[in-house]
Amino acid sequence: MTEAPHERLILASKSAARRAMLENAGVPFAVQVADVDEDALKTPGVDPAELAVELARAKALAVSRHDPEAWVLGADQTLAFDGGLVSKAPTLAAARERLSAMRGRSHHLHSGAALAHKGQIVWSGLDTAEMKVRAFSDAFLDAYLTAEGEGLLACVGSYRLEGMGAQLFDAVQGDYFTVLGLPLWPVLTELRRAGIIAS
Repeated sequence: MTEAPHERLILASKSAARRAMLENAGVPFAVQVADVDEDALKTPGVDPAELAVELARAKALAVSRHDPEAWVLGADQTLAFDGGLVSKAPTLAAARERLSAMRGRSHHLHSGAALAHKGQIVWSGLDTAEMKVRAFSDAFLDAYLTAEGEGLLACVGSYRLEGMGAQLFDAVQGDYFTVLGLPLWPVLTELRRAGIIAS
């Protein structure tokens, strides 16, 4: 008879989407939000893909140092558009301006993840999705912003693909879970390897 996994996992993220992905996949975990100065890592010219992994690693380490016996999963997502890094919009007016600029063009979402144990990073990974924004009308954009409201300010691209934001796109090239903010398949592989979930 196979022994049930007994290792503890902490998710070092406040993201409801990441929590839902792990819960729906049947992964047992607790949540402890990491205290990380994200702006300090967003240096001029930083590569958005590398930043996603660095943020994930920083979050995992911050929590692991306080609870070294647990396994800690850190995760973060960055958006690359027009040759640079895009941060969360501070206001709905800024979100409108950003979405208008993305209209009819593509951008990339980079989702990084890292697993820490005993204050050390034991694994990190990255996956990227290409988001092809359709040439939506101003009327649609107004209706979208009204319907979604300030919740959009918590999303790096000012959209949630699992909501009305799906209507912003013509196509997406990449994994759905990556778009939501976690490279789930490689994460599950590492959780099995660590004995957190059954193999």
